[in-house]
Amino acid sequence: MLSVENTALIAIDYQEKLVRAMHDKEALIQNASRLMAGARILGLPILWTEQNPQGLGPTVPEVAEHLSDLEPITKLSFSSCGEPRFMEPLENLHRKQFLVGGIECHVCVYQTVADLIHMGYEVQVLADAVSSRTAGNRAIGLDRCREMGAGITSVETVLFELLKVAEGDRFKQMLKVVK
Repeated sequence: MLSVENTALIAIDYQEKLVRAMHDKEALIQNASRLMAGARILGLPILWTEQNPQGLGPTVPEVAEHLSDLEPITKLSFSSCGEPRFMEPLENLHRKQFLVGGIECHVCVYQTVADLIHMGYEVQVLADAVSSRTAGNRAIGLDRCREMGAGITSVETVLFELLKVAEGDRFKQMLKVVK
């Protein structure tokens, strides 16, 4: 089971030019926005990447609005773990469980997940917060992540798993996010 004390979120490349080309992009952005809002309610640390932002643009506003106090980590490697500016904050979190959402599922998400698992981390890929340009490539990416040992789950599943109880202020805030 995931725990708030041991879990962090990695948000990979939810950028304007990429998002426009994604399969089922409206659902992707809605779920990514819910994921960011829920992670903030729970107080999860978030690492946020942008692949070559000069060419692919900034993170879409629906996601970036939840990250305004954080700086994106610029990368050129497909795996976030291939970027030294990503690895230092990752290691400094001292977390063992990572939630991963982003695009493209069969490239940057898959390669990041594979590297995290190779390093010994527990990884959960949020199937409803990842996409690729085609449904087929998204499915291949999820299959490859599963083969590597990642769990495949959903935004709502992990938010309530981390919340644990149906009471209190965080629960009331979370209901607003998922509805």
